[in-house]
Amino acid sequence: MFQFDLTDNPIDTSLVLSTVVSEYAGANVLFTGTTRQETNGVITDWLEYDAYKPLAERECIRLYEQAVGKFKIIKCSIVHRLGKVSVGEVSIAVAVSAVHRAEAFASASWLLDRIKENVPVWKRQMSDTDTFWVHPEEEQDSPRDFNGFPQECDNDTP
Repeated sequence: MFQFDLTDNPIDTSLVLSTVVSEYAGANVLFTGTTRQETNGVITDWLEYDAYKPLAERECIRLYEQAVGKFKIIKCSIVHRLGKVSVGEVSIAVAVSAVHRAEAFASASWLLDRIKENVPVWKRQMSDTDTFWVHPEEEQDSPRDFNGFPQECDNDTP
C-alpha cells in the first residue's frame, strides 16, 4: 500500500505515520525533513517548494515499487509540502513499515535520497539578503555508507 501527497498545508506527521501501521510490520519509521534556520552560513527566513505534480507522483510510485523489491517494505506514505515552509516546519515526511527495523530504516533513507535526486520538486531558499534555488547536489550534508546511513553512525546499535 502506497500513499503520496503534495500539499500546501502543514503536514500532520502523526497521521502520516498512522497510515503505514500494519499487523504484518514489526517496524514503523517516520522521517521528517524540516526547514532549518542556517545552511552553509546563510540564514534562511523560509523555503518555498514547487513541483510538477503528475511526474512527481509517477516517480514516487516508481521509487515505492523499487523499495518494495529492495527492502520488502509493507506500506509507505510520502507527503511533501509545497509553497512557503517556515523555519521549523516539516517540508517532507516519509513513513515506512517493514517486518524488521533494519529494512524500515534503510528504506526510509533510500527513499528520501532518491526523492531528492529524481522527483521534480524544486526548493527556493529565501532570506532577507538573497533568494536562490537550491539543487540537491549542493545539499550533501555528510558522506553515506552503502546502507544509506551517515558514516559516523553505528549501524549495529539496536
